[in-house]
Amino acid sequence: MEGSPDINTVLTNSLSPDGALRNAAEQQLTQAAEQNFSQYLLTLVQALANENAEGHIRAAAGIALKNAFSAREFARQASLQAKWLNQTDQETKTRVKQLALETLSSTNAQAGQATAQVVATIAAIELPRDQWPDLMASLVRNVSEGSPHQKQSSLTTIGFICESQDQDLRNSLIAHSNAILTAVVQGARKEETNLEVRLAAITALGDSLEFVGNNFKHEGERNYIMQVVCEATQAEDSRIQQGAYGCLNRIMALYYENMRFYMEKALFGLTILGMKSDDEDVAKLAVEFWSTVCEEEIAIEDDNAQVESSEQMRPFYNFSRVATNEVVPVLLALLTKQDEDASDDEYNISRAAYQCLQLYAQSVGAAIITPVIAFVEANLRHEDWHHRDAAVSAFGAIMDGPEEKVLEGIVKSGMGPLIAMMDDPSVHVRDSTAYALGRITEACAEAIDPTQHLDALIRSLFNGLMNTPKMAASCCWALMNIAERFAGDGESAQNPLTPHFNQSVTNLLAVTGRMDCEASVRTAAYEVLNTFVRNSARESFQAVASLSTVTIERLEGTIPMQAQVVSIEDKIILEDMQTSLCTVLQAIIERLDKEIAPQGDRIMQVLLQILSSVSGKSSVPEGAFTTISSLANAMEEDFVKYMEAFSPFLYNALGNQEEPGLCSMAIGLVSDITRSMGERSQPWCDNFMNYLLNNLRSTALANQFKPAILQCFGDIAGAIGGHFETYLSVVAQVLQQAATVTASAEGSYEMYDYVITLREGIMDAWGGIIGAMKSGNKTAVLEPYVQSIFEMLNVIANDANRSEALMRSAMGVIGDLADAYPNGQLADAFRAEWLTAMIKETRQNREFQPRTIDTARWAREQVKRQIGGAQGMMSQT
Repeated sequence: MEGSPDINTVLTNSLSPDGALRNAAEQQLTQAAEQNFSQYLLTLVQALANENAEGHIRAAAGIALKNAFSAREFARQASLQAKWLNQTDQETKTRVKQLALETLSSTNAQAGQATAQVVATIAAIELPRDQWPDLMASLVRNVSEGSPHQKQSSLTTIGFICESQDQDLRNSLIAHSNAILTAVVQGARKEETNLEVRLAAITALGDSLEFVGNNFKHEGERNYIMQVVCEATQAEDSRIQQGAYGCLNRIMALYYENMRFYMEKALFGLTILGMKSDDEDVAKLAVEFWSTVCEEEIAIEDDNAQVESSEQMRPFYNFSRVATNEVVPVLLALLTKQDEDASDDEYNISRAAYQCLQLYAQSVGAAIITPVIAFVEANLRHEDWHHRDAAVSAFGAIMDGPEEKVLEGIVKSGMGPLIAMMDDPSVHVRDSTAYALGRITEACAEAIDPTQHLDALIRSLFNGLMNTPKMAASCCWALMNIAERFAGDGESAQNPLTPHFNQSVTNLLAVTGRMDCEASVRTAAYEVLNTFVRNSARESFQAVASLSTVTIERLEGTIPMQAQVVSIEDKIILEDMQTSLCTVLQAIIERLDKEIAPQGDRIMQVLLQILSSVSGKSSVPEGAFTTISSLANAMEEDFVKYMEAFSPFLYNALGNQEEPGLCSMAIGLVSDITRSMGERSQPWCDNFMNYLLNNLRSTALANQFKPAILQCFGDIAGAIGGHFETYLSVVAQVLQQAATVTASAEGSYEMYDYVITLREGIMDAWGGIIGAMKSGNKTAVLEPYVQSIFEMLNVIANDANRSEALMRSAMGVIGDLADAYPNGQLADAFRAEWLTAMIKETRQNREFQPRTIDTARWAREQVKRQIGGAQGMMSQT
């Protein structure tokens, strides 16, 4: 960096809070790297190794050096690693690595930490390529023979190396497991007197556990590792205790099958002791140990339920069930440790205990009920709100786990007292009660007697929603669960919600209409209104119709507000309100269906006004489009009267490749509108097809758009019938080209899924086109493409990578083709064994839905008729 400021000055400025100084320094570093990369690396490593420099300068040198060959973005990371591998001479590499290893012995903590990152970053490049074979041996030697600072920095380096997410590095570390384990276990032993060294070792051990699986298979090595970790849980330094419990969590997750002996001898007692620790971070990690036990046992039971033979079953020791009577009372006691000043997203000991109790209920089922109910009965009327809150929380926590029949009795007897707790003096207790009621309505709604509980339950939840913002989220969730649970079949004149529907709507309109209503509360309340509308019975349709007027008026009222927006926050609040109102309006349209027609003009007018005035990069157009889609489905051919005014917005969205979400919505909307309007959509189809074909060819849009576009071709064809002949040759070429896309054996899951959905789109397109040509008496123009359709069907038949939706679409195409040529013109193709086998396989698949099986049966009948038609023609000649 000749001719430029002193390196120490540049490095100091790179950490400056002054943006101008910092940017100038970063630019100087970038220029130096571009001019002479090797010299740049040597300059930085010398600054890092300089024992006479201040710690912050050495740390800045380390950060710059690390950033010289690592980055968060994958492409840039690969480019920087290539510079180290291919553009850095061997002498420079050797010097950088040598000085970095030497600097691990620095007494300056900042320099040691930064050097650990540098060494780990180089290791990520070289270890997978076997280019630094003596690194691990050097680090082990440092831990064994070095000074305390050298031990700590070397252990920190091992930890950084092991925590990397680079898969090539992780694979290579398995070969170094002995060296890694030697170093970290030696540093983590209770005989290590330097607490910083021991902490670094236990942290590195936690990061390395995934790579020492072979060592865990040997009882002697496993015993020693477990001894060191268990002893570390009893260290005087709480940081080491935390690290040790973190290791136990990871060990349980990785090596459950080896844990039986240690659970019986030590871990039951140690973790229960840890849960009672005065250090909250230690207690949380000890609680999380039992969460891990439950998660593992839930997963093992799920896995074992799916195996075909007992030899495939994973070991299952029932640790959680055996420890229920010891662990659950501790968890319940920890529920009383709430912090009334904690924010909603703060993770503290009571929340850790609540999560663990939920998992415990899922793991042990009915065994959780007795200790929890005893706790609830003892604390529900306690004078201390912490205990009352813990009681209602515990009741809600166990709703998912025990069988619903087992829970039914305690829920029925508990609903009255629990609803009464919605009037508790403590807002914390009321909020927890609302959440517990939400859990009950979600998991055990059958136990709620609508004649006995529903009126008081709904009133109490609305009281909480309308008067206490802190409770709004919990109350809204419970109300949505209630609406879904008591909806009935959707077509009945009444359901249990009907007596409460009008008052519920009135309450929700009052909440959402308040000027002082918090934005999050308003949004949640609109979600409840949406759910109530979707689940309303026919007797409530008059109220739903009246609600449409209020909703439209409110949407109209938001338009002048757009001119009053002065901040980003104002814009977000307004857009949330408009989106929520669009969602409610959509629910109203779908519930009333054709009865919404009298409001159609006013709905389109306000939605078009919103689309005209909304700013770019907004979520509102997507909400408006979804509502318009529902209106088109309800009004069918009559929607044509809005197309002249609406089509410019639809075209703009179809062509807006910078906002993929909106473009995707527009593609779906074209399908909806053409299906709804049928042949009356023809005047707009030239533009639709041009935009869709442009999007298909675009490199700006992801492949995931293509299946929807192909399906849209089928919908347009189905709508305009024989008129689709205009587009047939171009679309057929596109479909034939799409049919060549395959997933290689080494392909990703995403690619396999894409190929399936692409083929679904191809089949849906051909299905629509075949039907269109038949209805237009134009099947002759299809004949040049029939062979390619059968070739695609053959590819599907011979590829095990397929979905039910794909098979259903394929059956539809087979049946449509046979139906389109009723005189047996395609009989030879339909006699193919592979085709008969594909139909039979689909028809007899008991895992498929009835409509798929019915489509396959229909296809079989059409094929029989086709073949029979051919035989009839032959007999006449």
